[in-house]
Amino acid sequence: MTQDFAARVGRVEPSATLAISNKAAELEAQGVDVVDLSVGEPDFDTPENIKDAAKEALDAGHTGYTPTSGIPELKTAMAEKLHDDGLTQYDEDNLMVTPGGKQALYEIFQTLIDDGDEVVLLDPAWVSYEAMVKLADGSLKRVDTAAHDFQLAGALDDLAETVSDDTELLVVNSPGNPHGAVYTDEALEGVRDLAVEHDFQVISDEIYKEITYDGREATSLGTLDGMEDRTITLNGFSKAYSMTGWRLGYFAGPEELIDEAGKVHGHSVSCAVNFVQHAGVEAIRNTEDEVQEMVEAFDERRTFLKDLFEERGVHVPEPQGAFYMMPEVAPDGDDDAWCEEAIEEAHVATVPGHAFGTPGYARISYANSKERLETAVERLDDAGLL
Repeated sequence: MTQDFAARVGRVEPSATLAISNKAAELEAQGVDVVDLSVGEPDFDTPENIKDAAKEALDAGHTGYTPTSGIPELKTAMAEKLHDDGLTQYDEDNLMVTPGGKQALYEIFQTLIDDGDEVVLLDPAWVSYEAMVKLADGSLKRVDTAAHDFQLAGALDDLAETVSDDTELLVVNSPGNPHGAVYTDEALEGVRDLAVEHDFQVISDEIYKEITYDGREATSLGTLDGMEDRTITLNGFSKAYSMTGWRLGYFAGPEELIDEAGKVHGHSVSCAVNFVQHAGVEAIRNTEDEVQEMVEAFDERRTFLKDLFEERGVHVPEPQGAFYMMPEVAPDGDDDAWCEEAIEEAHVATVPGHAFGTPGYARISYANSKERLETAVERLDDAGLL
């Protein structure tokens, strides 16, 4: 029988990051020592107090369905955290708890976008934004920030020329994946002015908000005057609390959005896992020291890896947050070939920049030990790739 697939699935490509990770796993299964710098997750175990909270929740029988939008204890803890960040417009009724931040994004796009609605991305942009827009039958416009070392402030004029009264949604990710840039208040104020002028909403993806360096703090877009009701703030537990496999995230927005998104949520995933939500309460309230220890380790690796590249003449825009950097590896734009050679010849896994809308670059995760980072750079250099 010949199967006929939905057009919306044909509009998207498989995840480039997962494809690289799968290739690395295949080589490792063959006994090859691969330094995998493609993964988008911390290399630390989940803190013990979070695991203990999950075990206690299991023992207490928290194994059934929860309210669709999340257990009250977690929503209260989330609201308190958002208030501490200056997002006082959000209360429990403005929150949706989801099985991971990716599901939160999917529900937002499915609720707001259809029939060619215009979404604007800031390149380099995380790979799944584009796919989710296409799955929602939206249309895309993109603004390149590479010429400005991935900072938005220098690209504000380009953004102003790109958005219009037809724009439905802009996605802002700061600190960002794949570049690690933290957008300045000036840049965010520019976003605010354009959003008000053209009457569009903004997703503020703050999944890396807790991971910043050199005393920087990532400003939440929704704290700016005029953005209280225009901003949908998204966060999760995967990155800051090293809980990638737990699948727990959330988004906050106007109550009517939460109500409508609840239809998508209820008919797809029903709810986030019960005992994981209880662990999430512990993560928010009692894990500050462990988060800081991870950030300090990432910071040390960031400086170490950047120095290794620059000693070999490779310029790397300095990451200010998250745990990625994007060196320019193929000035001719053929980053696919460079990354293919990196994994096949040097046995170093990276992600091609074109997957994020920025050809010529590669995303490198420094969620790995300094020893392995040094090994990776030496292998790339020995293979003539630097």
